[in-house]
Amino acid sequence: MIARRTFIKSVVATAVAGLVSGCGRNEMASASSAPAAGGTRWKLADEIRRSVRQVAFADQEFVITDFGAKAESGVDNTQAIKQTIEACHQAGGGRVVVPAGRFETGAVHLLSNVNLHLQQDATLAFLTDPAKYLPAVFTRWEGMEMMGYSPLIYAFEQTNVAVTGTGTLDGQADDNTWWPWKGKNKHAHWRQDPVELTQKPARDKLQQQVEAGIPPEQRLHAEGSFLRPAFFQPYRCHQVLIEGVTIVNSPFWLINPVLSEDVTVRGVTCRSHGPNNDGCDPESCNRVLIEDCLFDTGDDCIAIKSGRNADGRRVNTPCQNILVENCQMKDGHGGLVIGSEISGGARNIFMQNCHMSSPELERAIRIKTNSIRGGVIENINVRNVDVGQVKDAIVVNFYYEEGDAGSFDPVVRDIHIEDFTVEKAKHAMVIRGFDRAPIENLLLRNCRFNQVAKPQVVEHVNNITLDNVWVADKPLTAKDLVTQ
Repeated sequence: MIARRTFIKSVVATAVAGLVSGCGRNEMASASSAPAAGGTRWKLADEIRRSVRQVAFADQEFVITDFGAKAESGVDNTQAIKQTIEACHQAGGGRVVVPAGRFETGAVHLLSNVNLHLQQDATLAFLTDPAKYLPAVFTRWEGMEMMGYSPLIYAFEQTNVAVTGTGTLDGQADDNTWWPWKGKNKHAHWRQDPVELTQKPARDKLQQQVEAGIPPEQRLHAEGSFLRPAFFQPYRCHQVLIEGVTIVNSPFWLINPVLSEDVTVRGVTCRSHGPNNDGCDPESCNRVLIEDCLFDTGDDCIAIKSGRNADGRRVNTPCQNILVENCQMKDGHGGLVIGSEISGGARNIFMQNCHMSSPELERAIRIKTNSIRGGVIENINVRNVDVGQVKDAIVVNFYYEEGDAGSFDPVVRDIHIEDFTVEKAKHAMVIRGFDRAPIENLLLRNCRFNQVAKPQVVEHVNNITLDNVWVADKPLTAKDLVTQ
């Protein structure tokens, strides 16, 4: 017991020290000396909230219609929006205003100190012609860096940028545009294009280039490659905000900050049911706040990522210091997910005060990796989460996709789930580590699974603590687990 306390105290102290180093704030240093009780873990969450630098903009507005934009069908407003953003940036920053109306556009590239603001009843409708997202930009696709189609809204190495307002961002993807590039899929309603018009050849080639160590700038996968762009991707940015808007019909992942710091996602509605339509995927980011959002998606609601395989290990940047709170998850492959592109690792992840429920929600809490992905995943904390209907409640899976086919064993340790209630699930837990690399330190406290169809599956886990855990009105103990 003493050894376990010492270990946890060391982990928490190291985590806080890492956060202090990343934030550069002297006032946070006192947290590192706190004891390792559950409350102290959540003090770190409070520190994360306080440490996220917020955006601030000059009090001046630049309206896109003053630069020639028109809310008319068939009018491409790409250049008018670009000119408005440049004028705002050159004047020291402020708000680029999209007024009420439906404005069609191609790629929008944000610059430092610019807040793209959509007023009530304003819609930016993104054209579905792939040529509107050229020339290629430096991007990350499924955790692999490359030169590809521009994200619909993109910022590269910018500081103090935002997308705000009460309007709608419409990617216009559907069964006839963007989504068919996914190729044959068991959930597909779209037409089946020939294999050469789908993403598989380019995806395979990109993975081969990654493993061969080809520099990202030489991985050319824009025109002709059929790798769908993300909707909003700030890349290597500082102080990023997306707030209030509704995002629909995305080609690919919706909100995808990469290698960015001080990111706030607040009050956003993500409603998009295409393939790989993840809601919010922070990749290799530090200090991220996701709050008061609604996710109703065709893939994971929130997925914490840090790069795929050799590329994740090359960049070697974890996703860390993430706080998710007061969010609602409906349809999706997972509510809070870590992986699968997780080779750079993840740590200090917190979720609290969230609600999840849908017949189409497959997992509530999920960690997915394998021995090709690897990665160190540690200090994962969940509390005060209410789940209605879900397929599987808590899933940790070392056999995702390729399974045990590599030489990079994952390290998963220190998962704390407290005050977690599930009304209906197929499994309460499906937790599968490796015999040679077991999951370490799993705590469930004050958890209740009211209707469960099948027994729990727990394989290769060291140090499971069950404190006031109930399944179908019966207390769950270690002897009730199907273990190896």
